[in-house]
Amino acid sequence: MVAQAERMTAAPTGTGVALDQTRAPLMAALERYQEAIVAPFSAPGHKCGAGAGAPARALLGDGFTSDVWLGVADQDPAQRAAEDLAAAAWGAERSFFLVNGSSSGTHAFFLAALGPGDEVVVARDAHQSLLTALILTGARPIWVMPRLHPELDLGLGVAPADIAAALDAHPRARLVTLTSPTYHGVASDVAAIAAVAHARGVPLYVDEAWGPHFPFHPALPPSAMASGADAAVTSLHKVLAALRQGALLNVRGPRVDGDRVGTTIRMTQTTSPSMAILASLDACRRQMVLDGEGLLERAIGLAFAARRRLQALPGVEVLGGHHVGGADFDPMRLVIDVRGLGLTGFVAERVLRDRFGVAPAMADLAGVVCLIGLGDTAASVDRLIGAVAALATERPGAAGVAGSRPRSSTGAITTGVQAWTPREAFFVPARAVPLAEAVGAVAAEPVIPYPPGIPLLLPGEVEWLLTGLAAGLRVGGTADPTLATVRVVA
Repeated sequence: MVAQAERMTAAPTGTGVALDQTRAPLMAALERYQEAIVAPFSAPGHKCGAGAGAPARALLGDGFTSDVWLGVADQDPAQRAAEDLAAAAWGAERSFFLVNGSSSGTHAFFLAALGPGDEVVVARDAHQSLLTALILTGARPIWVMPRLHPELDLGLGVAPADIAAALDAHPRARLVTLTSPTYHGVASDVAAIAAVAHARGVPLYVDEAWGPHFPFHPALPPSAMASGADAAVTSLHKVLAALRQGALLNVRGPRVDGDRVGTTIRMTQTTSPSMAILASLDACRRQMVLDGEGLLERAIGLAFAARRRLQALPGVEVLGGHHVGGADFDPMRLVIDVRGLGLTGFVAERVLRDRFGVAPAMADLAGVVCLIGLGDTAASVDRLIGAVAALATERPGAAGVAGSRPRSSTGAITTGVQAWTPREAFFVPARAVPLAEAVGAVAAEPVIPYPPGIPLLLPGEVEWLLTGLAAGLRVGGTADPTLATVRVVA
């Protein structure tokens, strides 16, 4: 990890030009606009909130005042300067601000790197955005299964040896892509996987949506850029203090055409980006460079204290680094297993939200996941502990819920038989059939338990689904949200 003092004047990889990380170019441009412009005759039509209704102004408040258009002459140079500062902070050659989340960064990178028929080695626990990227590009996925903990049904990331075997079996593969860290906080050995890919002349792309904080504290797993990845997308809004949808695509090295990525970024981003999101990315970068290590030290301390207190509750298990067999693990992620209480995670989440005002990040059949972020305090952690303690004492909804249950769809996914590429299956005629009758057919739409957003059933590839649905599993991607029917190739 780059020391805090060094990072304040670090340069984007390969430029040799030191940058002043105390600056925030987009924030400064927005401040100048708000001071100078009294009568905007441009979109958005609400004109700094003046045209909005009273209920909207009461709810959104100052959010309207930053929802402006600076003009090309002001915004473009300020954004490029802010992106250069971000590249230095995350160890990239170029960084691109994203206002459509990490998903749009994956779409843009795949369009820049792959074409129809190109083979790409893909870890099977990929996010749904990667499936969309495969449909957009027409690339042919070579699926690699993540390792699975034999008792916890917890994905442990992909093994470098499995990536090597896939590349050796498919020497024409143009790209390797994986998700690290997983939704449950487990990080793959990105450095070893990068070495395996680079030895064969293949670039590595990492979906690092849940790891934007990794570069800023030594107790966290190494970041994708520090581990040698050629490109990585990361969601600053998920863990750090950026507005929702704010993300960053980092690229570097000779295997990636940064100019082409810039072109596909413009193709996949809105032409009316939210100034509030962009400015929040700029402010977040400055905050992390100047104060990130201290802020993360406090958050990690809160997470460790929460883990100890939760672990002391009868029937509650909280996963930690010792559970994942030597794999790197994000300590800020609390994976709370409630199977010992006779509950599903769906029941636990509903009670925590409805009765205690505590909102977990996700639920599955085994438990809930809670994320400790920069905004958490001792008081918010106390509220979580108290709510789970009440849950452990009262065990509401435990009647009729018994037996061992898989943690999430990670334990249910398989490589399957790829009869069609995702793009081929998406565009051919399809018909709806009852889910139980779909066995043996070719899926024409994805079935995606969300969160974590890993497609369980892919276009081109059914008991776990039925069990999950009965317990309250939520799915997306299907024409029929109840999943009474699923679309298959006609």
